[in-house]
Amino acid sequence: MASRYGVQSMSLAAAPTENRLRPLGLRLFGISCLSVMGVLIKLASDAHIQLPEIMFWRQALAVPVVLMAVLAGPGLASLKTQRFGAHVKRSVMGLTSMAFNFGAIILLPLAEQTTLGFAVPIFATILSALILKEQVGKHRWAAVLAGFVGVLIVVQPGGSHIPPLGALVGLTSAIMISFTSLQIRDMGRTEAAMTTVFWFSALSVLPMSFLLPFFMTSHDGYEWLLLSGIGVLGGIGQIGLTGALRLAPVATVLGMDYIALLWSTFFGWLIWNHVPGPATWIGASIIIGSGLYIALREHRLAIERTKDIIV
Repeated sequence: MASRYGVQSMSLAAAPTENRLRPLGLRLFGISCLSVMGVLIKLASDAHIQLPEIMFWRQALAVPVVLMAVLAGPGLASLKTQRFGAHVKRSVMGLTSMAFNFGAIILLPLAEQTTLGFAVPIFATILSALILKEQVGKHRWAAVLAGFVGVLIVVQPGGSHIPPLGALVGLTSAIMISFTSLQIRDMGRTEAAMTTVFWFSALSVLPMSFLLPFFMTSHDGYEWLLLSGIGVLGGIGQIGLTGALRLAPVATVLGMDYIALLWSTFFGWLIWNHVPGPATWIGASIIIGSGLYIALREHRLAIERTKDIIV
């Protein structure tokens, strides 16, 4: 996932304290928004709102939020693109990833779904080697192997720790997000981050609107509040993540992502009376350690490559 937005970031080590804290705060804010969004998705499902409708309102209500951010920042001119086809492809892949991600939220306890989501850097490393033909050294392969051990501990194949279908959907979600991250990484060479975020939200509304009549039902005020929160928090959270990556490399801010496990554990206990077992915490620790090591290793290699070019 490193450098996937193609935006140069300042060196936080040499930056003033205020500048060092800003990207960390933005990342933490974005992750917190998306964590609460996950809670609202699960509550919406409990209220018998179907997945396609949840996805529609997630995208439709995010469009004005992102548009306001564009108007307040780079302006409408920044939305011009020479790679419209790439944005269409990214929207298709993004919607597929979203379907599996939201499905995992619905099928799994929040803490377990969040933990499996941390496997994205592991799958992204494998895909970068297979698809982009990037050189992956023994250190990162060792981290990938350790990450898979962590996944097995969480999933416990053959056991009753978590639903098998939920585990399958959760892991498929991580793989699809890895595919999407590679595509965003490629688009980031020519497209600004906010441009990619806007076109994903805007383009994905159209196909979802065709499905909406088949799944939409009447809602009371509580259900509309849930759907509104999903869309608004989704848009704001995405802007927060994007803003953080404009100011610092992913290896610097990645640690903030893992606060999502604390949020999901807290809300899972508060609302659904679910407390993760020891296997989840042990597996999560291994997966998190693997993801952090992969990100830091990629960051270090990127610095070394930059030094070689300068020399």
